[in-house]
Amino acid sequence: MKIAIVGVSGAVGQEFLRVIEERSFPFDELVLFGSARSAGNVYTFKGKDYTVKELKHNDDFKGIDIAFVSAGGSISTEFASTITKHGAIMIDNSSAFRMDADVPLVVPEVNGEDAKVRPRNIIANPNCTTIQMVVALKAIENISHINRVHVATYQAASGAGASAMDELVNQFKQIMNGEEATVEKFVYQLAYNVIPQVDVFTENGYTKEELKMYNETRKIMHSDIEVSATCVRVPVMRAHSEVTWVETERPVSVEEAREAFAKAEGIVLQDNPSEKEYPMPLFVTGKEPVYVGRIRKDLANPNGLTFWTVSDQIKKGAALNAVQIAEYLIKENAL
Repeated sequence: MKIAIVGVSGAVGQEFLRVIEERSFPFDELVLFGSARSAGNVYTFKGKDYTVKELKHNDDFKGIDIAFVSAGGSISTEFASTITKHGAIMIDNSSAFRMDADVPLVVPEVNGEDAKVRPRNIIANPNCTTIQMVVALKAIENISHINRVHVATYQAASGAGASAMDELVNQFKQIMNGEEATVEKFVYQLAYNVIPQVDVFTENGYTKEELKMYNETRKIMHSDIEVSATCVRVPVMRAHSEVTWVETERPVSVEEAREAFAKAEGIVLQDNPSEKEYPMPLFVTGKEPVYVGRIRKDLANPNGLTFWTVSDQIKKGAALNAVQIAEYLIKENAL
């Protein structure tokens, strides 16, 4: 098994290395790729030094079985044919191919089998907010079909990359020192603030991030489900939170929902309000599962259910999900 990581110097690229080590992902050879600026950097991984190669249009991907790619949509689009032309499976973390009809969009706990049909040898990793939500939705969908979802997200700075995390830390330091906060990665100062905008606005008033949650959920779940999202950036370093309202075809009790979440793959149930036990980013950072709590009936809808989820979006929302896709393909002998 020969694998590659494209964009290894970024936050997700570094997380790929951690996840591969933590899960003892099987490989015989590892090749790291990056930009011209990153080329030549050396990373020590599992006791061995690896030098980053510059990503070029050549035959460097010959013999590679799986390429984990997280270098941005424009790079993915430009280099897709170079990466896949010799048979490598490209598991792409950008939004470049997610809605292409001939590219599967996969969350293994929900639709792993879709990864087996990949006409272009590309598999798309969904948006981090979508991954977290559909893992939880799948548990409810197994009980009763979900007609409608309303969701509000509370998205950490890390969703905008490593430099965004640095900016948030720097802003807190600047403000504490009486200085004006530097704003580059976000549309406004994030420290001591929340910003009701993630990505750019579209003509209908929703942001691209919000529309991703609508479109990607329908594709992943092969469903007519309707999703209305509001995405908010909050001054948290890592791990996204979401409050989700679902409307099912029949009423689902809180007890039914708890049981479904408790036995669902990829979920940890943390729902004990009387003891103030519920998921929070502070404690979920670095963890693999989607944590679910605050489960309750929707007072405004007899067929409604409300719950709260938290998940590390660099891990399950990016690198881990991609590695799990590869693990699924190995398990199913579908490489």
